[in-house]
Amino acid sequence: MARVTLEIPESFVFSTDLEVRAGDLNYGAHVGNDRILSLMQEARIQFYRSIGIRSDMHLEGTVGHVISDAQVIYKAEAFLGDVIEIKVAYANFSKNAFDMFFLMTNKESGKEIARCKTGLVCFDFEIRKVAPIPASFKEKLERTSGSV
Repeated sequence: MARVTLEIPESFVFSTDLEVRAGDLNYGAHVGNDRILSLMQEARIQFYRSIGIRSDMHLEGTVGHVISDAQVIYKAEAFLGDVIEIKVAYANFSKNAFDMFFLMTNKESGKEIARCKTGLVCFDFEIRKVAPIPASFKEKLERTSGSV
């Protein structure tokens, strides 16, 4: 069977720790595949708040972004009470879109849990159309070019 692969950046601009909650578990008593997307969203929102963006629907004025695609490569299980370190990076900018990457590891063991990517397309929620990446948003991202 052919396996999907995902190359992620070598450096990251943000890191956060999230504890696995009971609601994150599936019938196998580990983090459900659907919950990985929720953890990615929480990490993205925390990253945005760290650079002064209140939400992904308000990058500038009525322009936010929508997810055009998501890719997750599962590496290991995570269980109730585990602390997951999630590192965030971004790349591949075009006029209207960019990619955001996430590396999830078990904080205690260092074991990789998942590597993920979302394609983000800027969208004007007032006129319901794709929009260019706001210059002020891109400037805030550029200020985070260091690594964690």
